[in-house]
Parts: sequence; structure tokens; C-alpha cells
Amino acid sequence: MAYEVKLVKLINGDMVLAKWKEGKLVDPATLQMVPTQGGVQMVLLPFGYPFDTELEGEIDAKHILYEYKNVPEELKTKYLEASSNLTLSSPADLRNLSGLAGPKGKVTDFSGLLKK
Repeated sequence: MAYEVKLVKLINGDMVLAKWKEGKLVDPATLQMVPTQGGVQMVLLPFGYPFDTELEGEIDAKHILYEYKNVPEELKTKYLEASSNLTLSSPADLRNLSGLAGPKGKVTDFSGLLKK
């Protein structure tokens, strides 16, 4: 099932990344900025952290102050990985699959390894 992922600012000032379903933000994650020596790093945490350690729950749309129109694809991918416990591949990752078939795209003969 495909979900629309939205980045919003809530009326309390929190930036939240969540799936949009039936007028609610589902499985919300709060997006926090952490200063580092090299600038700023973004951290995704469950909205109920530290008491909730999983991305669960709902937030009604009436608590949304602002909706960002552009959500970076990398941020969406990280959110979907965190909410599903799966690792998602990008098109760049898939380009390297052709080398797995052996030299010049030919399937390697494994039968020699199985014979005694």
C-alpha cells in the first residue's frame, strides 16, 4: 500500500514527517536539528520519544500549522525505512546488479561447485 508522506509543522512548533491517511498524520516522526562541528544534522525520532520508541500513533490534521510542499526524497526514504524496518534501494543501487550475473552478463555455472 502506497502512502503519501508529508512534512509539516505543528501548532506547537514541532516538525513532523508522517504518512497521510484519511485526514490524519499516521506513524509520526519528529524531525530535530542537532548542531555539529560541520553544521547541522537532522535526526528522525518517534513523535512520542522517549516514552514511545516505535513510530506509532496519529495526529489529527487540525494540529497542522504549515505543510511543506517539497519533501526531499532522501528524507522520505529514511522515514519509510524507519517506519517499516526495511532498507530501500535507490535507482543508483540497482545499476550495479548487472555485475552479479558474471562476466559480460552471463550467468555463472555453479554446477562445478556441486559435483564431488
